[in-house]
Amino acid sequence: MTTIRLTAAQALTKYLTQQYLETDGKVEAIFAGAFAIFGHGNVSGLGQALYQERDKLPTYRAHNEQGMAHAAIAFAKQNNRRKMMVCTTSIGPGATNMVTAAALAHVNRLPVLLLPGDTFANRCPDPVLQQLEHFDDPNITVNDCFKPVSRYFDRINRPEQLINSLPVVMRTLLDPVNCGPVTLALPQDVQTQAYDYPVSLFEKKVHRIRQPQADIQDLKHVVEILKKSKRPLIIAGGGVHY
Repeated sequence: MTTIRLTAAQALTKYLTQQYLETDGKVEAIFAGAFAIFGHGNVSGLGQALYQERDKLPTYRAHNEQGMAHAAIAFAKQNNRRKMMVCTTSIGPGATNMVTAAALAHVNRLPVLLLPGDTFANRCPDPVLQQLEHFDDPNITVNDCFKPVSRYFDRINRPEQLINSLPVVMRTLLDPVNCGPVTLALPQDVQTQAYDYPVSLFEKKVHRIRQPQADIQDLKHVVEILKKSKRPLIIAGGGVHY
């Protein structure tokens, strides 16, 4: 198996640049860019990786974490969930500022990829700047706040975990029914750890969303109802747009 040595952050950003979606014969990149507020926990790893992929995954400077996450949600909605944004923040308050936006995206089934920095997985530097210290459970960080408002949540404690997690990320973001916010908590030491990833992980992937046709019997039933109605009113959900 051919491999390529990358840090976890480099593997993550490289993978995102190779994700495409085909809609009505048109193929476009799924991720249009990343909103970022850099600070303790997402500079040396993810910041460097985003800089390397700036041509395919441009980084946009934000001034408020909640605002940038809301902007990413609006972008996904405007593009009928076919294009989306990444949001990355520092550890602590920078991450928790996105929780309200994540809840909004969860309720409305709008896809956004949240990449908050996290505390050191090896726990050698402890505590670190902006770290929430939970003295009864060292596994808890502020990013656990994202669990109830994320369609998929994972904490990447080893760089090779991305091989399993990234395909699940894409399945969740593109699921017509259960799509919504995805959170990958990224411990800052793990972001910079290198691993020999299979080259196949970074091959161009063109996703296609199945569009099942309406059931014939259901259609006949609706037609009969409309024929008998004097003033028919159709209330259609978001699926009509998507």
